[in-house]
Amino acid sequence: MTEPAADPRVLARALLLSPSEMAAADAFAIAAGVPGATLMANAGRAVAEAILARWSPRPVAVLCGPGNNGGDGFVAARVLADAGWPVRVASLAPVSAYRGDAAMFAADWGEVTELSEASLDGAQLVVDALFGAGLNRALDGAAAAVLRAAEARGLPIVAVDVPSGLDGATGAVRGYAPRAALTVSFFRAKPGHLLLPGRDLCGECAIVDIGIPEAAALANRARCWRNGPGLWRLPRLGADAHKYRRGHLLAVGGPMTGAIRLAVRAARRAGAGLASVVCEAADALAYAQDPGAIVLPGGDDAFAAALADARRNVVLIGPGHGEAERLRGRVAAILAAGRACVLDADVFGAFAEAPSALFDAIRAPAVLTPHAGEFARLFPDLDAAADRLGAARAAAARSRAVVVLKGADTVIAAPDGRAAINADAPPTLATGGTGDVLAGIAAGLLGQGMAAFEAACAAVWLHGRAAAAFGPGLIAEDLPEMLPGVLRALEGG
Repeated sequence: MTEPAADPRVLARALLLSPSEMAAADAFAIAAGVPGATLMANAGRAVAEAILARWSPRPVAVLCGPGNNGGDGFVAARVLADAGWPVRVASLAPVSAYRGDAAMFAADWGEVTELSEASLDGAQLVVDALFGAGLNRALDGAAAAVLRAAEARGLPIVAVDVPSGLDGATGAVRGYAPRAALTVSFFRAKPGHLLLPGRDLCGECAIVDIGIPEAAALANRARCWRNGPGLWRLPRLGADAHKYRRGHLLAVGGPMTGAIRLAVRAARRAGAGLASVVCEAADALAYAQDPGAIVLPGGDDAFAAALADARRNVVLIGPGHGEAERLRGRVAAILAAGRACVLDADVFGAFAEAPSALFDAIRAPAVLTPHAGEFARLFPDLDAAADRLGAARAAAARSRAVVVLKGADTVIAAPDGRAAINADAPPTLATGGTGDVLAGIAAGLLGQGMAAFEAACAAVWLHGRAAAAFGPGLIAEDLPEMLPGVLRALEGG
């Protein structure tokens, strides 16, 4: 079984563009005959229309920076004023300092005051058009002071592109960034709109069309997407389907039996045709509580025999395993056998002293599923706190595995540079055992023939959607039971 290919047009719609990639899309549009002034006029008008759709008329302070973001702000101010709203424009730079299209729209506005806290007096709404997503230094000076004052006064802030001070590529804050009620950005979302803390600071995020041709997305070299069903396709069952064609999972059980039991149940709910658990004889009774799993007691001998059977086409190891030295030996055997695998939990601690021993052995499709602490053990030089997307991509390239950097903004990265950001999982997943369920879903999909990157992306999305479907009170045991409903809804479109 293999999953059908995703539609390139759907992939293009899910594309996330870094600030430099967005600049390339702008350049593509201009080269295709769309004037830069038209793009700026459309952007500013879209900001104003988003405000008009959400607020009743009120005094507005539009804060403009010295670049194109400021130009968008001048256009928004003009549209709001023409609609009868009281508008004051304050600028970080004199009008004479503006260049290009921004200079034309600044000159068209008229009276501009110097940016200061007094710019906020009487305002009931603030438009932050100071700096866009490409700011490469800490936000400071008058810009930071005025935005801090706006927050202190409780004024709703509408951000143009991103809240000023937010890095559009990483979601990190450069010095300071305000919390917006609404962020209006253009053509495609940026990673920083989805990655934390950026996602929280953006508030409601509206991505609007400003006239950039769709071909700009298809031509872009960007390889990061918002995770969702458009990015992957689940395996389809034919009329001749039977259990031996749906993948046979080999799960390596340890003394903490609950972890693998959760994973195996999730793998089966995700479509695995068969699941075997190899374990110590003393643990067999616990694993046998799940009647659909094949229990293979016998320790290392049973493990070797089970691994030798090529029909067991995917292996899950790590959850609840313990015994680091034994675990390293078993992982080495799995990788030497060229078996597709999901490596989780205790694997990361077992290889923390010599991660290259793990990476050098990976040849077949492999998925690593660390949370931030586990990630730091295997990749101590990669700063996931500062740049989750960059760190996950670097880790995938180094390890030659698909890396799932788990969290509220999970990043899935492939060795070839592809990446996806999952931004829809609820915080109720922050409870013990949910990571074991995720590993099981990924293994179940991998065993059905999905490519490792697509299987990992699908697993993360299904995991989050199952949690959302259950709602409050979620525990890990609930997740596998929610999967059939999620899969049924997905199948129905």
